[in-house]
Amino acid sequence: MTPKKNSKKEPPSRPQDIDTVFDILEELWGNEKNEPRLGHEEPLDGLILTLLSQNTNDRNRDKGFAALKNSFPSWELVASASAEAIADRIRPAGLAKTKSERMLQILAALKERFGEYSLMALKDMDNDAVREYLSSLPGIGAKTVACVMLFDLGMSAFPVDTHIARFCRRMKWAAESLPPDEIQPLLEEWVPERRFLGGHVNIIEHGRGLCHARTPECGKCPLHSNNLCPSVQE
Repeated sequence: MTPKKNSKKEPPSRPQDIDTVFDILEELWGNEKNEPRLGHEEPLDGLILTLLSQNTNDRNRDKGFAALKNSFPSWELVASASAEAIADRIRPAGLAKTKSERMLQILAALKERFGEYSLMALKDMDNDAVREYLSSLPGIGAKTVACVMLFDLGMSAFPVDTHIARFCRRMKWAAESLPPDEIQPLLEEWVPERRFLGGHVNIIEHGRGLCHARTPECGKCPLHSNNLCPSVQE
């Protein structure tokens, strides 16, 4: 009998130039040396903020979050509000009905697990346990989990948003068809942990500043001038 071929694809190998690319991005944007403070004293704030960011931009996310906190200064007050009242406040962030319902489900889950509306208890748990718990919450995907872990809990994670996914595909580190939640574990394996926060922000700023979705400014990009980007658009 002819043995069956193994249809499982081998994971991509670590790009040889990845350290050089991260070095150049650091020279350009400098967020490893001067790490930005992106977290919240209460990690639940970061979780809800990232929930609101789904399918919208940062400005609309921030408008929705500010309106929510202005009307309901504590998570206890949010938990006691109706989904309709919450949806009315977070409407600038879009998908208000879905996000308000998920928010109440998350708060109920926290109350049941920890006895309070807080994620501070996660700071005493290990990375795997935190990732597993956050992933179990309704409406919370890999990017949101990684954002809360990295920014709000100071744990090891490398969030992959649209900017980072686009960058990895243009660098040919990931196939065009590879979704962000499958790019994330690759970066967490390839990138030294000490570079997670600053390196993540450097790629975000590069995506916003030069490596735009539609009209990347390749002529201004040092990755182009150093012959490191295989997707240069003239």
